[in-house]
Amino acid sequence: QVQLGESGGGSVQAGGSLRLSCAPEGIFNRYVMGWFRQAPGKDREFVAAYSWIRADTYYADSVKGRFSVSRDNAKNTLYLQMNNLNPEDTAVYYCAAATAYYSGVYGVPSRRTTDYTYWGQGTQVTVSL
Repeated sequence: QVQLGESGGGSVQAGGSLRLSCAPEGIFNRYVMGWFRQAPGKDREFVAAYSWIRADTYYADSVKGRFSVSRDNAKNTLYLQMNNLNPEDTAVYYCAAATAYYSGVYGVPSRRTTDYTYWGQGTQVTVSL
């Protein structure tokens, strides 16, 4: 059974921080794990991902230098640390999993939503001025 669940969303002021958690069951450290978000009126977009094969992290340009992905193997949890938040970060954030990397480059996660099969229910992040 594959299940994903996000938590840690909330409302913060610009410049603040939040840490999102993803507690996957059945796929953690086996499938590709990524973070996506969807803002009102926009398509769901890639935020970040972790490559198990390359031991590296990948980020959208809009969050590079502000967000970071980490893992806690003991707790079987994936985290998205979000720092220096701005109103443009306001969105529903989703933890997602894919059965393969699909990017066309070995070990590099895909940034396309259609390449991810499993999705959490989403957690709302709201950043105000």
